[in-house]
Amino acid sequence: MKVGLFIDTWYPMVDGVIKVVDNYARRLVQYCDVVVFCPKTRRVDQEKDAKLPYKVVRCSSLPLITSDYDLPTPVLDPQFEAQLIKSGIDIVHIHSPFAVGLAGVLYAKIHKLPVVATLHSQYKQDFEKSLKFKLASNMATDTIMRVFNACDECWAVNGGIKDLYVHEYGLTAPCKVRLNATDHHPVPDPDAAARIVNETYDIPANATVFLFVGRINYIKNIDFIVRALAKAKAMGLTNFRMLFAGKGQDEEKLAALVQEKGLTEEVVMCGLVSDKEMLENLYSRAKLFLFPSLYDANSLVQIEAACQGTPTLFLEGAKTAATVTPGVNGYVCPPDEDSYARMIMDIMDDSKAYRRISAAARHDLYLNWDDVVRDVYEDYNAFIERSIQVKV
Repeated sequence: MKVGLFIDTWYPMVDGVIKVVDNYARRLVQYCDVVVFCPKTRRVDQEKDAKLPYKVVRCSSLPLITSDYDLPTPVLDPQFEAQLIKSGIDIVHIHSPFAVGLAGVLYAKIHKLPVVATLHSQYKQDFEKSLKFKLASNMATDTIMRVFNACDECWAVNGGIKDLYVHEYGLTAPCKVRLNATDHHPVPDPDAAARIVNETYDIPANATVFLFVGRINYIKNIDFIVRALAKAKAMGLTNFRMLFAGKGQDEEKLAALVQEKGLTEEVVMCGLVSDKEMLENLYSRAKLFLFPSLYDANSLVQIEAACQGTPTLFLEGAKTAATVTPGVNGYVCPPDEDSYARMIMDIMDDSKAYRRISAAARHDLYLNWDDVVRDVYEDYNAFIERSIQVKV
């Protein structure tokens, strides 16, 4: 079997979807051949591509001035088209519905191959922010839904995203839930992990640590965290540190807000932390993972946190909270800063309940990619067998 994974962005850009596809590809090569079809970027590293355990085929792209991302242009790249035709793939799996994903769907239809799509994102939110007009965002949503509805099956990253696509976006293709996972492992010595984090970021050993990992972008609602912690501090929360691990376009804005709210002593900007062991140490050291994003569909970081027994505090209405049972394996709070601040205080005050929820987070929400991709491979085989039967 040869699997084609199609995605509209790729390394050296790093986001959740790229990490999902990379983890799929690294594990699928144990069972079959894998080709990742993706765009060239402004900082493409061909030597790094060559060292990956799977093949990467890149198409041309155009830089977007207002974004970190590039615009893929596979239809303008005859070399890409030639490599796609010669690839000999047996199944197409798209992870985005734009130019590269569409190329995958069209190829599958022409060659009568099965095609699967993973629903990673709340695209309509992006369209509404960028296009401003409701009619334009609706038209853009209809366009991507034609791509998804052309697939044999769609995989939603949680039940909330499945409901969103079926009931609001107009998904008619068969759909099931396929959860994301992580390649992280629980730290073997939490005390040693805590000491490493304390020494690296100059944190008192007895300080309570809160953590956010991801893009430093206000679309993630990270400014909400700062304002809520300022309120918690005013309510009497003391001796804490808030660690932001990541980089992004709003770093200066966030730093200014931290200063405005009087949290310069409490907030630590860690920058991009790419070392997996250090990330595991950070998650282990944190008491709570603060993730008030209403944008994310199902972020990998909440699974990485659960791996270390660190529960996440979400907002009501967040699709990414769909895998969590409030008060059992995580926390969900009304979407205002006062409520978020009060819940942080309440969580800190009830250590018995926290220990129970922490243990449940690891037990219920921690999934390993090895197990998930094994099931994925079995599904691929079933799709190919059905496709062969139809052809016969």
